[in-house]
Amino acid sequence: MPNELIGCDFCKFVNYGDSDDFYLYEMGSNKCDPLYSYTHHVKNRIILHFVVNGHGMIRLNGRQYDVGPHQTFLIPSDTKTFYQADKDDPWEYIWFHIGGPKIPLILKEAGLTPSHPVFTPVACADKIEDLARDILDNYSRQYYCIGNLYKICDYMIRYASSAQDTSYDNALLYVKNVISYIQLKYSEHVKVENIALALGLNRSYLTRLFKEATGYSLQEYLLTYRMKMAIKLLSENKLSVSEIAEAVGYTDTFTFSKAFKRHFGKSPSDCRGMDYSMAAGMLGQSRASKVSGRQ
Repeated sequence: MPNELIGCDFCKFVNYGDSDDFYLYEMGSNKCDPLYSYTHHVKNRIILHFVVNGHGMIRLNGRQYDVGPHQTFLIPSDTKTFYQADKDDPWEYIWFHIGGPKIPLILKEAGLTPSHPVFTPVACADKIEDLARDILDNYSRQYYCIGNLYKICDYMIRYASSAQDTSYDNALLYVKNVISYIQLKYSEHVKVENIALALGLNRSYLTRLFKEATGYSLQEYLLTYRMKMAIKLLSENKLSVSEIAEAVGYTDTFTFSKAFKRHFGKSPSDCRGMDYSMAAGMLGQSRASKVSGRQ
C-alpha cells in the first residue's frame, strides 16, 4: 500500500514507472488556507496542479502568473517556483508529480512549457478535473492511473487555448523518432552516431535537441531504457544475468552489472524476482529526488 503524507487533504507516493511515457511518482489534493504558499525546486520531475476552485498565483523565471478555477499550472523540473493561494478566495487543487522522457513533448503540444506555465482549456475542463479526481480515487491501480493521464493530456492538447508553436513541430518529430529508435534498438550495440545517421542529422545538433526537449541526454535515456528493460526481465526470473545483459545491449556481464549497480545502488542479483511495480518505482527514484511536505 503506498505511503501517506500527513499535512495534506490527500497524498499518495506511488512510484509508477512501468509506462515508457509516464512516470507517476506522487499525487494529492489540497484545499488551501488563505495566503498558503510553497516554494518548489525539484530535480528530474515535473509537477502539474489542476485548480478546481479559487485563485492564486505562481512566480517563476522572474514572472508572475495569476491562476484561477479550471486552469492548470506547471512547475518545471530544475526551476525554483513559488506559488501562493489568494487571500480572499484561496484555491483548491489536485497535483501530480510526473516524469518520463516524453512528458515535456506531450505538454509542449498543449502549449504548456516553462515559459508558458499556465494551461487554460477552451472546453472540457470538467472532464479533465473528473479524470484527475478519478486518479486519486483509484491510486492503487497503476495502469488505470496512467491511462487517465493519457486521457488528460489528450484533452489538454485538443482543447488548449494556445496550441504549441508550429516552429517546434520538426524538432518534436525528431525527438519522438529518437525515442522510437532507442526503444526498438536498445538490445543492439547502439551509439549516438548510429542514431544521428539513421535520422540524417548532425550528432551535436541532435544531442542538443534531445536534451532541450526531454531533459535527458541521449546516452542517459538509452541507459535508463536499458535498465528499465533489465528490471523487467529480472522480475520475470527466467533468464540468467548474463542473458539479460546481452538482451539489453551489453557485450559482457561485468559491464552490465557495474552499470546496473551504479544506476540503482543494487546488483542485478539483488533485484531478481522483485515485483515489477516495485522495481519500476526504483527506476523513477534512481533519477528523481524525493520531495516531502505540502504541495
